[in-house]
Amino acid sequence: MAYLNPKHLNLLVGKLYDQVLRTIRETEEKKEKNIILFTGKIFGHIIDAIRTYQKKEGISFRIALFHDAKTKLDATSEQHRDKLDLILSCDITDDAAIQKTFLPYQDELLAITCRSESEIPLLARLIPFLPYLNAPTTESLRWATDKILMRERMSVHNPSMIPAFRVISEVTQATLKEVEEEVEFPMIIKPAGLGASRLVTICYHKEELEDELKKVLKKIQSVYKDAGGKWEPRVLVEHFIEGDMYSIDAYVTGQGAIAFCPVVHIKTGKTIGFDDFFGYQQITPTLLNTESIAGVHAVATSAIYALGLKHTTAHIELFKTEDGWKIIEVGPRVGGFRHMMYECSHGINHTMNDILVRIGKKTIVPKKTKGYSVAMKFFAKEEGKLTRLGGVKKIQELKSFKTIYIHKQIGDHCAYAKNGGSSVFDIIMFNKERPALLADIRRLEQTIDIATE
Repeated sequence: MAYLNPKHLNLLVGKLYDQVLRTIRETEEKKEKNIILFTGKIFGHIIDAIRTYQKKEGISFRIALFHDAKTKLDATSEQHRDKLDLILSCDITDDAAIQKTFLPYQDELLAITCRSESEIPLLARLIPFLPYLNAPTTESLRWATDKILMRERMSVHNPSMIPAFRVISEVTQATLKEVEEEVEFPMIIKPAGLGASRLVTICYHKEELEDELKKVLKKIQSVYKDAGGKWEPRVLVEHFIEGDMYSIDAYVTGQGAIAFCPVVHIKTGKTIGFDDFFGYQQITPTLLNTESIAGVHAVATSAIYALGLKHTTAHIELFKTEDGWKIIEVGPRVGGFRHMMYECSHGINHTMNDILVRIGKKTIVPKKTKGYSVAMKFFAKEEGKLTRLGGVKKIQELKSFKTIYIHKQIGDHCAYAKNGGSSVFDIIMFNKERPALLADIRRLEQTIDIATE
């Protein structure tokens, strides 16, 4: 029987020990990239959509939420804290703190995204610290969240897709004269950096323009604060386009390939008698023909390229006019209510597609239509304290009813969107048949009773 001498035995043990250490190191190095990072806030339906997808595909994701350490989690995110795998925070004004926060996870992060328009500045702040994740450039996010920069980019790329506009930061007689010379009445006022039609106002003559501009510039700082943004108080004044309003969401790859979701038709508050431009009713699919939809795709593509967006979902709003399609605005985000509308009507997992386009995977957009969906926002007809909200239980008995989000309680103040207010409630409905959905919309409008004083 052969024996190893002590020298050879020690050598063998040393080699085995080195092999064990290498195996341990390789195991540690091969950390799985499966963290999906959301900035600012998160909603329950986002978590559910991701969990549904991973169960279907037999894969595993970790869901992380990052927020500024100087602010508390919002109530909705806090409600879903236990469903999250990671919650990260630091002082976002401190570069070293951001770097230190993400250092332990740099080999595990798969994607970064956000859902709310107000959280896009935070997304843009973090992107430079996560250079190996697919993401839009910080410049493209800035161009796409500032209405003025957006117009300036589009006017160079393709001026025919936007109306005449002027930018102002103060109201003087000289400024008003310049606006009148460059922009035709009626005009629409839009503050930079705000969404949901906040402080958006239409003006038909010079006196009204002067009054409304003064009001907007006076309110703009407080509304910016409420929206969580830090923007320079500038206002876009542009020619008001008359036409039917539509929107569409699109997935933009890193190479600029675009996959479009179905078009959505929008009725604003203006069309039902409000002196306001909130999105009252949004329906998909629309009655547009193939040629019109091709026109939507063409102008939306031009707008996306003008802003240099990539690795993101884009939400495009536009008007159908006698002179063709005109862009209202483009947002580097998922459109409001689209996750439910697209899921009900087309079987699209919009939340998961927003992640897939950021990790280089093919988005899934089924062509088959399952039915018709509508999202509606209800505002009080008069501003003031909410004294009555009737019919809520009855409308939930409608065959098309899916879900309702109530934002105001009795005693709460109600204001128009143009004055910085939000809706009393939002509702989602779905029906396989368009006439049946329209009938339930009518029943809804006849049933609901909102009163203020």
